Amino acid sequence: MKKGNGSKTPNHDSGLNFEAQLWAAADKMRGHMDASEYKHVCLGLRRLPPAPLIQKFTDTVAPMLKRISQNIHESRTLAALLPKLLSGELRVPQNLEVA
Repeated sequence: MKKGNGSKTPNHDSGLNFEAQLWAAADKMRGHMDASEYKHVCLGLRRLPPAPLIQKFTDTVAPMLKRISQNIHESRTLAALLPKLLSGELRVPQNLEVA
């Protein structure tokens, strides 16, 4: 798959770093898998959606992923506190204001 850049890897530079990372990962797999399997990897990479659509998806999903991460952190914190509250090791002040 030579392009005019003298490389065996196609030049799919759309300005997106993850696409370059995907092609670099595919290059690392070359020689470590059957040629027919590698062909399917490369063909899959060629079917990436257009950059504006990828950006819109990223902009939509990024806040959701951030909230998921925050929820996981909060859940772990609460899971660590619950046994201490139940055992009486940790007490909540009576005059504590809840926001």
